[in-house]
Amino acid sequence: MSFQRITKLSPRTTALFVCDIQERFKGVIWQYPSVISVATKMIKASKHLDIPIIVTEQYPKGLGKTVAELDVSDAALNVPKTKFSMYIPEVQEVLKKNNIKSVLLLGIESHVCVLQTALDLLENDYDVHVLADGVSSTNQPEISIALARMRQAGAAVTTSESALFQLVQDAKDEKFKGISNLVKDYSEATKVNKIWGAFSSSHL
Repeated sequence: MSFQRITKLSPRTTALFVCDIQERFKGVIWQYPSVISVATKMIKASKHLDIPIIVTEQYPKGLGKTVAELDVSDAALNVPKTKFSMYIPEVQEVLKKNNIKSVLLLGIESHVCVLQTALDLLENDYDVHVLADGVSSTNQPEISIALARMRQAGAAVTTSESALFQLVQDAKDEKFKGISNLVKDYSEATKVNKIWGAFSSSHL
């Protein structure tokens, strides 16, 4: 009988990974505005919940810095890289320092940097929660295949809204109102987000 580990989120042991959302990707990533919207929502939520934010930039000399739309000034780490995976020594150090056990993962590209990050984290016994509404690729078909691959490897494929309510758990939580208002602020953007639908219709 196979046993699948149940992964849950707690603000005290969770980090947000913002993967390579850089200037040169504008105009080439499918549903790019939705990626920005979800990333912005999750960055604001992470600040509200005191969750460390880890940002990487893939070869910024060629691909540019993190887009100006995202306020990552409070990130626990913002580091350039050439390795596709975010699981580099600088990131590993922050994870250990903050006693992180679970990672919320969003960004681009689904089938390259996001996928390899998820696999490395899983291999090193971190719980990975991939935000299906916050990851994308230049080629749309790559997204659902990458999400399926991550799920097969043991990642939880979820949505930003679901993850946020799991983090607060109780309407009596002192942080609940702020998170609830944030979800409401992004309700229209959530309705027009087509990214996660491609996965849910074919793999759930």
